[in-house]
Amino acid sequence: MRGKRRAPRPPIPWRSPWAPVVCLAGAAALGAIVAVSFVAKDVVVIIDGHSTKVRAFAGTVQEVLAEAGVSVGYGDVVHPAVEEDITDGSTIEVRHARPITLTLDGHTSRHMVTATNVGDALTELALTPAAGRASAPPDDAVPLSGMRLTFYTRRKVYVVAGTTRLTSRTTARTVREVLRQNRVPLRRGLVVTPPLDSFPKDGTVITVAPPHTIPIRPDVMALDWQALAQCMANGDPQAYNPDGPYYGMYQFSLPVWEATGGMGLPSSWPVEEQTYRAQVLYQQVGDRWRSQWPTCGDRLSG
Repeated sequence: MRGKRRAPRPPIPWRSPWAPVVCLAGAAALGAIVAVSFVAKDVVVIIDGHSTKVRAFAGTVQEVLAEAGVSVGYGDVVHPAVEEDITDGSTIEVRHARPITLTLDGHTSRHMVTATNVGDALTELALTPAAGRASAPPDDAVPLSGMRLTFYTRRKVYVVAGTTRLTSRTTARTVREVLRQNRVPLRRGLVVTPPLDSFPKDGTVITVAPPHTIPIRPDVMALDWQALAQCMANGDPQAYNPDGPYYGMYQFSLPVWEATGGMGLPSSWPVEEQTYRAQVLYQQVGDRWRSQWPTCGDRLSG
């Protein structure tokens, strides 16, 4: 009988001619995996105040942002700079620019800011929120699409209305608003200078007075009105004589005061207004002016 044949032995892998190639390929793949694990970096990206963690394999700020899908355009601020290298644990901050149409005390201009709220935007525009009045609260958001913002600075203006003399610190948009804030009444027929709808800039003097529609001749203005007032009422614009009654430094009766275009009480107006009305009266009565001030009229001629 023939003997049984022995089954062939399975091939031994390491004896295969391909074994070295396979081993080298595996080692290379393992090395690549290990190398990649060392190159990957954990980076914190802060976009307009919102933070997110990114695992990146890039070497620069610009490359990290590109991998994270963060776009950077004109006016945007990036820190560190886009060409800077990054390391594991780095932080990148991006603040996108926003257009602001600013109307400051009536003058409009356009700007780009990276602030995300109104208060920070004003600071970026060199305006102090507490130093004026803005059209939006400081904590309102500034959208990426931009916004319109109106700001009125706090100014010092002066009001002269009759015997009222006051200084006002205001953020008012108009002269009318200043008078309303200071409770200065606007009776019909009064003339306000500057006009009610004009902007009261810093240092503006606002006057409220009856209209001066009658021009005064130079020869009348040249008379000694101060001497007349001194004789009539010791020069006191608030003088009062119950006998008439008579009011003010020229002792007007109410009917005569109103005939010259005066409003209210003569004694409620400053020296300039009372003197103007006295000059109007002088011109109205012509040669009979002495009868208006029979005791002191001769003082006018000095």
